[in-house]
Amino acid sequence: MEEKLSIRVNVADRYYPLKIDRSDEEKIRKAAKLINEKVAQYKSRYTDKDKDLQDFLAMAALQFVIKLIESENRFEVAPVIDELSELDEWLDDYLVKSNIRSLK
Repeated sequence: MEEKLSIRVNVADRYYPLKIDRSDEEKIRKAAKLINEKVAQYKSRYTDKDKDLQDFLAMAALQFVIKLIESENRFEVAPVIDELSELDEWLDDYLVKSNIRSLK
């Protein structure tokens, strides 16, 4: 069993201690970096005095989740698998009726 690694991750100027698998460290640090870059982008874009860090984090989270949903929808394979299964059954039936598959 792999021992957990203790790290501190900076997200939006706050540090969070995490215990993670060593294999996840690069992914977690990259995620924190992307969040921080997006927050900085919103900070520079919106100079509205009424906005605080929470607003920028919320906008960044919303943008990342929208991308996640779009990605999930793009790679949804269940409908394709269902259609392929139906096609396979149809082909089996056709081949049996045509005596082509009788050797099986």
